Amino acid sequence: MLNTLIVGASGYTGAELAFYLNRHPQMNLTALAVSAQSVDAGKRISDLHPQLKGIIDLPVQALTDAAEAAKGIDVVFLATDHKVSHDLVPVFLAAGCVVFDLSGAFRVQDAEFYRRYYGFEHQHADWLAQAVYGLAEFQAERVKQAQLIAVPGCYPTASQLALKPLVDAQLLNADQWPVINAVSGVSGAGRKASLTSSFCEVSLQPYGVFNHRHQPEIASHLGIPVIFTPHLGNFARGILATITCRLKPGISAQDVAEAYHNAYHDKPLVRLYDKGVPALKSVVGLPFCDIGFSVQDEHLIVVATEDNLLKGAAAQAVQCLNIRFGFPETQSLL
Repeated sequence: MLNTLIVGASGYTGAELAFYLNRHPQMNLTALAVSAQSVDAGKRISDLHPQLKGIIDLPVQALTDAAEAAKGIDVVFLATDHKVSHDLVPVFLAAGCVVFDLSGAFRVQDAEFYRRYYGFEHQHADWLAQAVYGLAEFQAERVKQAQLIAVPGCYPTASQLALKPLVDAQLLNADQWPVINAVSGVSGAGRKASLTSSFCEVSLQPYGVFNHRHQPEIASHLGIPVIFTPHLGNFARGILATITCRLKPGISAQDVAEAYHNAYHDKPLVRLYDKGVPALKSVVGLPFCDIGFSVQDEHLIVVATEDNLLKGAAAQAVQCLNIRFGFPETQSLL
């Protein structure tokens, strides 16, 4: 059994992590923590998330000393802000923990990326260089060896799972950048109260136009430029990405289908559609990314959908955990 700590456990993603890890036969959910300033400190997680009543009634403790909290812990999940993760990750790594960081603090191995898109100077170039990007379907061999796994963002997961098989098979016309229009539910903004993400205030609106930090994360790991426009929708959870591409001359729908089959025929958490495209309702509450597409002449439209809190966060983190320690890849997820 591996002793496990979740930091940031009171948030939406933290609660999903707690649920998955609590029922994982190889994991001992040892402690739940939040920052010392959090109003949730001292409360039971089942009082904050009533769906966990009678399942997980552990208290959420204030994290005042990370080195002390690391004692006896094998695995740490950080469902925290990137600045918090930036400071905590080296402490837990120094204590010998395997760390799964769900923030953006170690996702891109480029210090300039953090200056430009996150607004801070990255102080841990050594760990940044060693971090493995946990896009589970494509990084399994590297994840198996890693001490620090940087779990991708929710938008980048859906976008890359839709595009990477096409990029790897060299099917796309480089003269036209893929255009990703993606809509997320308000849970993606986190549990903290904010007028901009208040359910009654949210309509359907794009944000971060041409300057959202997930754009360079997607482009960096795909190795091609993309146009990415996120939207906030007035629903609770899930992401649906509609991606417009241009194929090279002579590429057929069968070529596209073959590229997806080759990439995902043995990947249990990606579901491909033979006909039509997926809807959001197909994945909410489930750990899958569903992908469908349509081709007309040289034009390709791909639709990918996932639960932003699950395949876009907690489920992918647990999937990476399973890969890292040699457990069945879908252990506790299905």
